Amino acid sequence: MSSSDRRRVILSLAALAGLAGCGYEPVLAPSGPGAGIVGRVAIEAPRNRYDFALVEALEARLGRAAEGDWVLEHSIDVERVRVAVTQRNVTTRYNLVGTAEYRLRAASGGKVASGEVSSFVSYSALGTVIATEAARRDAEERLMRVLADAIVTRLYAAFAGRAE
Repeated sequence: MSSSDRRRVILSLAALAGLAGCGYEPVLAPSGPGAGIVGRVAIEAPRNRYDFALVEALEARLGRAAEGDWVLEHSIDVERVRVAVTQRNVTTRYNLVGTAEYRLRAASGGKVASGEVSSFVSYSALGTVIATEAARRDAEERLMRVLADAIVTRLYAAFAGRAE
C-alpha cells in the first residue's frame, strides 16, 4: 500500500468519525425520521400510465399502505422535447421533461409537506418504429422512478426537519 493510499484511508476514517461525532444518523435507521413514514403513507390511486409508474416507484420506496397516517396526492406533467434533429428534419433523440407536484397531508387533515420536483431523461428515436416506442416507454418509466426518488428524498427531509 502506497503512502497516498494510506493517507486516503486515514482521511476517510477521520471524516466518518467526524460525522459520528456530529450526531449524524441515517434517515432510514430504525429510530431515524424516514423509518417513521415507511409503510404509513397511502398513495393516491393512479389515473393514467404515468401515474401508475410513479405510484409503483413510490410504493417500492415507501411501502404500500391502504390506509395510512398520511395521504400522498400528486399530479404529473410530461413534455416531449426534440433535442437531436437531422438536416432533413428527422428527430433522432428526444428528452422527456417531467414535473411532479406532491402534497402530503395527515389522514385526519392538514398539510404536512408539499412541493414540486422535476427532471428529464432521454431516449433514442433511431431504428424501427417498434424500437423507438420501446425506448419511449422505457424512458417514461425511468422518468417516473427519478421523480419518485426526488419526492421521497424531500419527504424524508421534511420529516427529519420535524424531528428536530
